[in-house]
Amino acid sequence: MPDQSTIWIVIVGLAIGTFLIRFSFIGLIGDRDLPEWVLRHLRYTAVAVLPGLIAPLIVWPAATGGQMDATRMAAALVAFVIGMWWKSVIGAVFGGMGTLYLLQYLAG
Repeated sequence: MPDQSTIWIVIVGLAIGTFLIRFSFIGLIGDRDLPEWVLRHLRYTAVAVLPGLIAPLIVWPAATGGQMDATRMAAALVAFVIGMWWKSVIGAVFGGMGTLYLLQYLAG
């Protein structure tokens, strides 16, 4: 266990770092209009980040010890199809969740 001063130095350093990152967007350019090309690229941020967060949870889930699981892959496929077909995020979430729970119940 590190000593108390090291922990507080790390906490303060991280606090200053996250403040500077947020201030660079909010404080420096928060009241200015951004160019159209920047706004166009910012629209795709969630689309680019979300698969990177979700894919490891589907392909290598901790619940199975990092092994690929057919029920999770099927639930992800159902959620993807519902999201693409009906353009509904809520429908995709509930469809994938329902499929996952149903397949896990049937698998025992």
